[in-house]
Order: sequence, then structure tokens, then C-alpha cells
Amino acid sequence: MTPTEGDHVVTFVPGLDEQKAQRLKRFTHSVTIVMILVCNAVFLLGLWGSGINLDELTRSTEVFNPEEDICVRLGWQKVVGVQQTIRLCQEWLNLSDPSGQTHTLNREVEVVQGADGKLYYDHGVRVDYRLFLLGGFVMAITAIGVLFTRFLIARYRTRLESPGGMS
Repeated sequence: MTPTEGDHVVTFVPGLDEQKAQRLKRFTHSVTIVMILVCNAVFLLGLWGSGINLDELTRSTEVFNPEEDICVRLGWQKVVGVQQTIRLCQEWLNLSDPSGQTHTLNREVEVVQGADGKLYYDHGVRVDYRLFLLGGFVMAITAIGVLFTRFLIARYRTRLESPGGMS
């Protein structure tokens, strides 16, 4: 028997009549939507509660580039490999930044003198493990949400299939 226009097709679920199959389908869609909202809320609450700044995690350290920036304030900086401090740009305007905000030299960035006598910025190890923790948190929320959704749907299905349950 092929469905004609006006007939609605219900997926076959063993042991359930058409009305119960429709109820199961509605419940499945409802639980899925609710779990998407709940998991996103848990993620955003966890992100807010942890205090992680995503801009800080993904942004590279800014350094003064004399070809593209205008120095606003000079300061004395200790340079690895040189005994005395050297005057370097500490605050500058980036001409490619439309916000017009000043950029400052990160205190964690060391300035080193290379073998050629030029100064270079040593950023050190730039791995931020908080990003890995954030990824693990997202995977855990997703896995728990999927498992809980499956549990709720299976529980509802068994209640529908029981002889006296939910007519």
C-alpha cells in the first residue's frame, strides 16, 4: 500500500499503534529541543562561571610594527642579552585597527637580542590549556545530553508499550 495525498506517514515502531507512535514522535522532538536548550544553557553558564575570555584565548600577542603602527609612548625595557635597558615602544596605534584604541606591549613578552644584533620578541610557549579544557567540557555536555535524551525516550517508549500505560 502506497501513501496517497492526504495520508500521513508514521515511522514504524514495533508494538505501538499509530496514535502512540505519534505521541512518541512528538515527545522525541520535544525532548530533543529541550535538551539542546538545556545543554547550551549549561555551556554558557560554565563559560561565564569559568571567567574564560575567548578573545584572550584565540588572539595572538600584539607587538609594535614600525611600518604599520604609530608609537604613542616609549618606555625602558630589559632586553635579554644586553646589560642595560633599551628604550622601546610600549603603547602604539595600529593603523589597520578601525577602533582607534591604543595597543600595549604585553609584559609577559620578552625582548631578546639576536645573533645579528637586532631585537626580537620571544613569545615563549603559547599553548593555553584552558582551550583544551573548554573543548572537553563541550564534549562532556554533548555526550551527557545525548545519553540523557536517549534514556528519556527509551523510558517513555516502555511506558507507552506497557499494557496499562498511557492510553
